Amino acid sequence: MNAADVRKVKKLASRLGVRDSDVIRFAVKNMLARLGPLYDPEVHGRNLVPVFVESGAELLRFFEIDASRLESIINNGVESDRRVERDDIALLALTGSQEPYAALKLSELDRTERRRQSSAELSESLRQYLYAKYVYRPTAESESPEAARLAAVASEQPEVLEGGRG
Repeated sequence: MNAADVRKVKKLASRLGVRDSDVIRFAVKNMLARLGPLYDPEVHGRNLVPVFVESGAELLRFFEIDASRLESIINNGVESDRRVERDDIALLALTGSQEPYAALKLSELDRTERRRQSSAELSESLRQYLYAKYVYRPTAESESPEAARLAAVASEQPEVLEGGRG
């Protein structure tokens, strides 16, 4: 943290009527909750997709993670049916650095997207594409009752795929 960050923490704490350490504790706990699957050594492959979809662009930019590093984080030691495809990892990496190219790549991968998109629309389209492909669609051999239930709920509630908008 630099001096400007410390000033912001102090101003925020003052305005909320709490201690500086409470603001910092909140920030750390919030970050750990968002990135929880990354510190669980048992979580790999498609199970990491939500982490990078929800906080990927800022996470990738801040830590300067490129596509090759992202692939090793997601797919290292993962069996083939749980892997995330290279094109999809490249797409995630591009959203952190080169949005116009990411929009083009997404339109190639997901034929339903036809028009030019704003940053927010790109983010939402990417979320829908990756969640449908890796989160809501179970693999045939690993289809458990829980996975089947999640898939059924997702298909019954299209707003889940649309980020909760109704």
